[in-house]
Amino acid sequence: MKYPFGKPLIASEEIEAVNEVLSGPILVHGPKVVEFENAFKDFTGAPYAVSVSSCTAGMHLIYFTLGLGPGDEVIVPAQTHIATAHAVELTGARPIFVDSEAETGNIDIDKIEAAITAQTKAIAVVHYLGVPVDMKRIQIIAKKYNLFMVEDCALSPGGKLDGIHTGLHGDVGVFSFYPVKHITTAEGGMIILKDADFASKLRLKKAFGVDRTHGERKIPGIYETIDLGFNYRMSEIHAAIGIEQIKKLPSFLKERRLNHEILAQNLTNAGVKVLPAPIDDRFISCHYCLSILLDDEQVLIRHEIMDELTERGIGSSIYYPQPVPRMIYYKDKYGYNEEKFKNAAKISDTSIALPVGPHLSQEDMKNIADELVKILKTKKNE
Repeated sequence: MKYPFGKPLIASEEIEAVNEVLSGPILVHGPKVVEFENAFKDFTGAPYAVSVSSCTAGMHLIYFTLGLGPGDEVIVPAQTHIATAHAVELTGARPIFVDSEAETGNIDIDKIEAAITAQTKAIAVVHYLGVPVDMKRIQIIAKKYNLFMVEDCALSPGGKLDGIHTGLHGDVGVFSFYPVKHITTAEGGMIILKDADFASKLRLKKAFGVDRTHGERKIPGIYETIDLGFNYRMSEIHAAIGIEQIKKLPSFLKERRLNHEILAQNLTNAGVKVLPAPIDDRFISCHYCLSILLDDEQVLIRHEIMDELTERGIGSSIYYPQPVPRMIYYKDKYGYNEEKFKNAAKISDTSIALPVGPHLSQEDMKNIADELVKILKTKKNE
């Protein structure tokens, strides 16, 4: 693949950092995790950061710590990764899906209040493709109904609203370090928040509910379990990679922004519809990828278009393949009303996502745009 959709940028610094950990005596419960948490706090401006084994684990840990269970409900966007809903479902609570905005793919804030019931305990929002949700409006709704606010920031490290980093507008923000994200730890996640007490609870429950770490045990092997918890810890190996990656994140974000601008401009000039549409200066995107929206005729041959892209060495994807409530598990359990999720379905069914990551150059963006436009013209004339 000449232009991969995503590629982790692992260099000698990350390799040396991992080798250093592997050469030492500590693989978990060590100083690298603390160092990475502190670095992530510094980058985002968060008062507290709690590392976890994945973004999914982090979200599940949050709902578990809140004590959600059967009979409770959480507002969830229909246009998201399945993990956003699964984290709710795994507690026994029910995700209540809300449609997307057509222009951004973000949750349609105008439709949230109609989905709130006496059982609603929280709102989960996703900053779709790195474009921040208008959290000022979410805050008003959450305060009115006394709801906990979870920001799924899997695609938004570096994203800001009104100068404040995503994840710090709600009660908690959860990030992903999966290999094709903005930075990677191979696997891993991070929770940021402003509440010291809730941060302490998360730390306790992410490590079995044990009352003291290895370093705090005066007698080795002696500890107490004071709460129910999971093994959702990040290892020293993963943290060592993250420490090196976050040093590079500002330059990664700059390259993503430039790549996105060039690709969007070239495609827009050729009459291709780009999502998300530009919004005002309050919203700073971190540009995870760029999605195009196909017209009615092109939609019928979307797979052919993607096959052509692959043949030309251009990686592509779909964000996301279906609205979550249309996925078999949720559709079979809760039913599916296609009238309620029209925008989410349109984005899922008519879009193709293209790469803008720092593994590609600005010249690559021009080439990708040129090749895509050629494919679309050829298919139109067939």
